Amino acid sequence: MNTIELSDLHQGYRGKPVLRGVSLSLGHGVYGLLGPNGTGKSTLLRVLATATAPQQGTLRLFSGEVSSRRDLRAARQRIGYLPQSFGYPPAFTVEDFVRHCAWLREIPLGRIPEETTRALARVDLLDQLRTPMRKLSGGMVRRVGIAQATLGSPAVILLDEPTTGLDPRQRIRFRAMLRELGETACVVLSTHIVEDLAHSAPRIGVLHGGTVVFDGTPEELTDLAHDDAPGDTPLEKGYSVVLGQDTDLFTSSGAHE
Repeated sequence: MNTIELSDLHQGYRGKPVLRGVSLSLGHGVYGLLGPNGTGKSTLLRVLATATAPQQGTLRLFSGEVSSRRDLRAARQRIGYLPQSFGYPPAFTVEDFVRHCAWLREIPLGRIPEETTRALARVDLLDQLRTPMRKLSGGMVRRVGIAQATLGSPAVILLDEPTTGLDPRQRIRFRAMLRELGETACVVLSTHIVEDLAHSAPRIGVLHGGTVVFDGTPEELTDLAHDDAPGDTPLEKGYSVVLGQDTDLFTSSGAHE
Protein backbone atom coordinates (compact mmCIF):
# COMPACT_ATOMS: atom_id res chain seq x y z
CA MET A 1 0.00 0.00 0.00
CA ASN A 2 1.36 3.41 -0.98
CA THR A 3 1.63 6.14 1.64
CA ILE A 4 1.63 8.99 -0.89
CA GLU A 5 -0.32 9.11 -4.15
CA LEU A 6 0.06 12.25 -6.21
CA SER A 7 -1.71 12.47 -9.54
CA ASP A 8 -1.26 15.12 -12.25
CA LEU A 9 -0.14 17.89 -9.89
CA HIS A 10 0.03 21.39 -11.33
CA GLN A 11 1.27 24.20 -9.12
CA GLY A 12 2.48 27.74 -9.63
CA TYR A 13 2.73 31.24 -8.18
CA ARG A 14 1.52 34.60 -9.51
CA GLY A 15 0.46 32.98 -12.76
CA LYS A 16 3.86 31.33 -13.30
CA PRO A 17 3.73 27.52 -13.54
CA VAL A 18 6.22 25.65 -11.35
CA LEU A 19 5.05 22.02 -11.44
CA ARG A 20 3.43 20.55 -14.53
CA GLY A 21 1.62 17.22 -14.28
CA VAL A 22 3.71 15.57 -11.56
CA SER A 23 2.54 12.10 -10.50
CA LEU A 24 4.17 9.99 -7.77
CA SER A 25 3.39 6.83 -5.82
CA LEU A 26 5.54 6.34 -2.72
CA GLY A 27 5.57 3.82 0.11
CA HIS A 28 8.08 2.97 2.84
CA GLY A 29 11.68 3.80 2.05
CA VAL A 30 13.83 6.77 1.11
CA TYR A 31 13.00 8.65 -2.08
CA GLY A 32 15.65 11.10 -3.21
CA LEU A 33 14.50 14.18 -5.10
CA LEU A 34 17.11 15.86 -7.29
CA GLY A 35 16.90 18.87 -9.55
CA PRO A 36 18.41 22.29 -10.19
CA ASN A 37 17.36 25.08 -7.88
CA GLY A 38 14.17 26.70 -9.06
CA THR A 39 12.79 23.56 -10.67
CA GLY A 40 10.08 22.96 -8.04
CA LYS A 41 11.51 20.60 -5.42
CA SER A 42 10.55 22.81 -2.48
CA THR A 43 7.14 23.49 -4.00
CA LEU A 44 6.52 19.76 -4.32
CA LEU A 45 7.49 19.14 -0.70
CA ARG A 46 5.17 21.92 0.46
CA VAL A 47 2.29 20.23 -1.34
CA LEU A 48 3.17 16.83 0.18
CA ALA A 49 3.34 18.48 3.62
CA THR A 50 -0.17 19.93 3.02
CA ALA A 51 1.29 23.43 3.50
CA THR A 52 0.12 24.30 -0.04
CA ALA A 53 -2.99 22.94 -1.71
CA PRO A 54 -2.67 21.61 -5.27
CA GLN A 55 -3.95 24.04 -7.89
CA GLN A 56 -4.80 21.05 -10.03
CA GLY A 57 -4.49 17.32 -9.42
CA THR A 58 -5.09 14.98 -6.51
CA LEU A 59 -3.12 14.30 -3.33
CA ARG A 60 -3.88 11.15 -1.36
CA LEU A 61 -2.13 10.45 1.94
CA PHE A 62 -2.49 7.23 3.92
CA SER A 63 -5.03 5.95 1.36
CA GLY A 64 -7.33 8.95 1.76
CA GLU A 65 -7.81 12.16 -0.18
CA VAL A 66 -6.96 15.34 1.72
CA SER A 67 -10.11 17.37 1.10
CA SER A 68 -11.29 18.82 4.43
CA ARG A 69 -9.89 20.50 7.53
CA ARG A 70 -10.40 17.26 9.43
CA ASP A 71 -8.35 15.40 6.78
CA LEU A 72 -5.63 18.03 7.02
CA ARG A 73 -5.38 17.83 10.80
CA ALA A 74 -5.27 14.04 10.79
CA ALA A 75 -2.63 13.97 8.03
CA ARG A 76 -0.39 16.59 9.63
CA GLN A 77 -0.19 14.59 12.84
CA ARG A 78 1.54 11.87 10.81
CA ILE A 79 3.87 14.11 8.78
CA GLY A 80 7.29 15.40 9.80
CA TYR A 81 8.50 18.31 7.67
CA LEU A 82 11.78 20.21 7.49
CA PRO A 83 11.46 23.17 5.09
CA GLN A 84 14.44 24.80 3.44
CA SER A 85 14.35 27.48 6.13
CA PHE A 86 12.31 27.70 9.32
CA GLY A 87 11.75 30.26 12.03
CA TYR A 88 12.16 29.83 15.77
CA PRO A 89 11.97 32.02 18.86
CA PRO A 90 15.65 32.93 19.36
CA ALA A 91 15.39 32.79 23.16
CA PHE A 92 14.05 29.24 23.11
CA THR A 93 16.55 26.60 24.11
CA VAL A 94 17.02 23.60 21.85
CA GLU A 95 14.89 21.53 24.22
CA ASP A 96 12.18 24.23 24.39
CA PHE A 97 11.94 24.43 20.63
CA VAL A 98 11.72 20.67 20.00
CA ARG A 99 9.16 20.27 22.79
CA HIS A 100 7.14 23.07 21.27
CA CYS A 101 7.21 21.32 17.89
CA ALA A 102 6.06 18.10 19.57
CA TRP A 103 3.14 19.98 21.09
CA LEU A 104 2.23 21.46 17.70
CA ARG A 105 2.28 17.93 16.24
CA GLU A 106 -0.23 17.02 18.97
CA ILE A 107 1.99 14.34 20.46
CA PRO A 108 0.45 13.34 23.82
CA LEU A 109 1.90 15.49 26.62
CA GLY A 110 3.13 12.49 28.58
CA ARG A 111 5.25 11.36 25.63
CA ILE A 112 6.82 14.71 24.75
CA PRO A 113 9.88 14.51 27.06
CA GLU A 114 10.76 11.02 25.82
CA GLU A 115 10.19 11.92 22.16
CA THR A 116 12.27 15.09 22.53
CA THR A 117 15.19 13.16 24.00
CA ARG A 118 14.99 10.48 21.31
CA ALA A 119 14.86 13.01 18.47
CA LEU A 120 17.82 15.04 19.75
CA ALA A 121 19.85 11.91 20.42
CA ARG A 122 19.26 10.90 16.81
CA VAL A 123 21.07 14.05 15.63
CA ASP A 124 23.69 14.03 18.42
CA LEU A 125 22.51 17.21 20.16
CA LEU A 126 21.75 16.05 23.70
CA ASP A 127 24.70 18.11 24.93
CA GLN A 128 22.99 21.27 23.59
CA LEU A 129 19.64 20.94 25.40
CA ARG A 130 20.01 24.22 27.30
CA THR A 131 21.63 26.19 24.49
CA PRO A 132 19.51 29.07 23.12
CA MET A 133 18.66 28.57 19.45
CA ARG A 134 20.22 31.94 18.59
CA LYS A 135 23.64 30.69 19.69
CA LEU A 136 23.70 27.60 17.47
CA SER A 137 25.78 27.32 14.33
CA GLY A 138 23.98 26.94 11.01
CA GLY A 139 24.72 23.23 10.94
CA MET A 140 23.35 22.76 14.46
CA VAL A 141 20.15 24.63 13.58
CA ARG A 142 19.74 22.27 10.63
CA ARG A 143 20.18 19.27 12.93
CA VAL A 144 17.52 20.65 15.30
CA GLY A 145 15.27 20.93 12.25
CA ILE A 146 15.91 17.29 11.39
CA ALA A 147 15.16 16.33 14.99
CA GLN A 148 11.77 18.06 15.02
CA ALA A 149 10.85 16.45 11.69
CA THR A 150 11.36 12.96 13.14
CA LEU A 151 9.40 13.52 16.37
CA GLY A 152 6.85 10.86 17.21
CA SER A 153 7.89 8.43 14.45
CA PRO A 154 5.82 10.06 11.67
CA ALA A 155 4.68 7.93 8.76
CA VAL A 156 5.88 10.56 6.26
CA ILE A 157 9.11 12.55 6.70
CA LEU A 158 9.83 15.37 4.24
CA LEU A 159 13.32 16.89 4.32
CA ASP A 160 14.27 19.87 2.16
CA GLU A 161 18.05 20.31 1.83
CA PRO A 162 18.68 18.74 5.26
CA THR A 163 22.45 18.36 4.94
CA THR A 164 23.25 22.05 4.43
CA GLY A 165 25.95 22.97 6.95
CA LEU A 166 26.67 19.40 8.09
CA ASP A 167 30.29 18.29 8.27
CA PRO A 168 31.45 14.96 6.73
CA ARG A 169 31.03 13.00 9.99
CA GLN A 170 27.51 14.33 10.45
CA ARG A 171 26.65 13.50 6.85
CA ILE A 172 27.64 9.88 7.40
CA ARG A 173 25.54 9.75 10.56
CA PHE A 174 22.64 11.37 8.70
CA ARG A 175 22.74 8.78 5.92
CA ALA A 176 22.62 5.96 8.47
CA MET A 177 19.65 7.67 10.16
CA LEU A 178 17.85 7.96 6.81
CA ARG A 179 18.25 4.26 6.11
CA GLU A 180 16.86 3.45 9.56
CA LEU A 181 13.90 5.83 9.18
CA GLY A 182 13.12 4.42 5.74
CA GLU A 183 12.44 1.00 7.22
CA THR A 184 9.17 2.19 8.76
CA ALA A 185 8.39 5.54 7.09
CA CYS A 186 8.08 7.17 3.70
CA VAL A 187 11.04 9.57 3.60
CA VAL A 188 11.34 12.16 0.82
CA LEU A 189 14.70 13.90 0.70
CA SER A 190 15.18 16.93 -1.55
CA THR A 191 18.78 17.89 -2.23
CA HIS A 192 21.11 19.38 -4.80
CA ILE A 193 23.99 17.16 -3.60
CA VAL A 194 23.88 14.10 -5.84
CA GLU A 195 26.19 11.91 -3.78
CA ASP A 196 24.04 12.31 -0.65
CA LEU A 197 21.55 10.01 -2.35
CA ALA A 198 24.00 7.40 -3.60
CA HIS A 199 24.32 5.93 -0.11
CA SER A 200 20.83 6.38 1.27
CA ALA A 201 18.09 6.44 -1.40
CA PRO A 202 17.17 3.23 -3.26
CA ARG A 203 14.94 5.31 -5.54
CA ILE A 204 15.66 8.71 -7.07
CA GLY A 205 13.49 11.18 -8.95
CA VAL A 206 14.81 14.09 -10.99
CA LEU A 207 12.67 17.21 -11.41
CA HIS A 208 13.42 19.44 -14.35
CA GLY A 209 11.21 22.01 -16.00
CA GLY A 210 8.47 21.28 -13.52
CA THR A 211 8.16 17.60 -14.46
CA VAL A 212 9.70 14.32 -13.33
CA VAL A 213 12.23 13.49 -16.07
CA PHE A 214 13.70 10.44 -14.32
CA ASP A 215 12.41 8.01 -11.69
CA GLY A 216 14.48 4.96 -10.87
CA THR A 217 17.39 3.51 -8.91
CA PRO A 218 20.82 5.10 -8.44
CA GLU A 219 22.20 2.28 -10.59
CA GLU A 220 19.79 3.14 -13.41
CA LEU A 221 20.81 6.79 -13.20
CA THR A 222 24.48 5.81 -13.24
CA ASP A 223 23.90 3.67 -16.35
CA LEU A 224 22.95 6.83 -18.26
CA ALA A 225 26.41 8.34 -17.70
CA HIS A 226 29.02 8.75 -20.41
CA ASP A 227 32.60 9.95 -20.21
CA ASP A 228 31.98 13.39 -21.73
CA ALA A 229 29.13 14.32 -19.35
CA PRO A 230 29.84 16.89 -16.60
CA GLY A 231 30.40 15.48 -13.14
CA ASP A 232 33.04 13.86 -10.95
CA THR A 233 31.27 10.53 -10.37
CA PRO A 234 29.18 8.24 -12.58
CA LEU A 235 26.04 9.24 -10.65
CA GLU A 236 26.69 12.95 -11.24
CA LYS A 237 27.39 12.25 -14.89
CA GLY A 238 24.12 10.34 -15.23
CA TYR A 239 22.29 13.21 -13.56
CA SER A 240 23.79 15.74 -15.96
CA VAL A 241 22.72 13.59 -18.93
CA VAL A 242 19.13 13.59 -17.65
CA LEU A 243 19.26 17.38 -17.38
CA GLY A 244 20.66 17.78 -20.88
CA GLN A 245 24.34 18.23 -19.87
CA ASP A 246 24.16 22.02 -19.94
CA THR A 247 22.86 22.56 -16.38
CA ASP A 248 25.05 23.68 -13.51
CA LEU A 249 25.02 20.75 -11.07
CA PHE A 250 26.34 22.76 -8.20
CA THR A 251 24.04 25.76 -7.91
CA SER A 252 23.64 27.35 -4.52
CA SER A 253 21.38 25.51 -2.06
CA GLY A 254 20.10 28.85 -0.84
CA ALA A 255 17.89 29.56 -3.84
CA HIS A 256 14.13 29.41 -3.29
CA GLU A 257 11.89 27.25 -5.44
